[in-house]
Amino acid sequence: MYYLLYQNSQILLQKEGASYQLPESDTPLLPIQHSFSLTAPSGELCVAANVFTPQIPQQSPYEWIGIRQAYDLLPASIYQVVVKGAELTYWEATTKYCGSCGSLLEQHTDISKRCPKCQREFWPALALAVIVAITRNEGKELLMVQARNFKGDYYGLVAGFVETGETLEEALQREVLEETGCRIKNIRYFGSQPWPYPSNLMVGFTAEWDGGELQLQESELRKGGWFTRETLPNIPGKVSLARKLIDAWLDSTQNPQSDT
Repeated sequence: MYYLLYQNSQILLQKEGASYQLPESDTPLLPIQHSFSLTAPSGELCVAANVFTPQIPQQSPYEWIGIRQAYDLLPASIYQVVVKGAELTYWEATTKYCGSCGSLLEQHTDISKRCPKCQREFWPALALAVIVAITRNEGKELLMVQARNFKGDYYGLVAGFVETGETLEEALQREVLEETGCRIKNIRYFGSQPWPYPSNLMVGFTAEWDGGELQLQESELRKGGWFTRETLPNIPGKVSLARKLIDAWLDSTQNPQSDT
């Protein structure tokens, strides 16, 4: 049995030489809180839980690794269940009381809770976010921005949360106009990605510039501009949907006949 043990956006991994893997044991390595049973797409049985204390024995083969960093260290099938486990344990830690009457919630199913007083049920909720690769000049230029909440000196893509009553496309058009002053057209769905920081679903699109001078929303963005493949700045790591969109654009500029 594999254990997915979480603490402050980190997961406990076992190091063997230069490689990492999930700890495998009959019992958890550290005292845990409520746990969830998960099955990886490749069939491994996993138990996900937050830990009471992050201290691990000295000279042990275990390390606390950031969930984003773990993407580069684990097989894709294992990382997929790491993401789900992170979202479930966050939900467990932050969903304790009924939002209607304030009663302490009780576990109802593996991924739901119920209020014993008013019988209201609670399930893990996802916050929808959209992200877009905007091009102009026949696809040769890509609009890239640096958000104020970026921890590194790299550029990403325009993104934002979907508001109540909006379609994904409407949210995209609003976010782009608010953050950059630009309008977009020919919006196409690209793909989606669970984004457990802490519980988002990121939905990616491509679009074309449809007018407007670039005017950055300073409260949200530090930098921004149009870039060609020759002038590309530092970009996000491969874990993100933003990087997948950027890589697809780079491929299209190298192979103009490919479908992005």
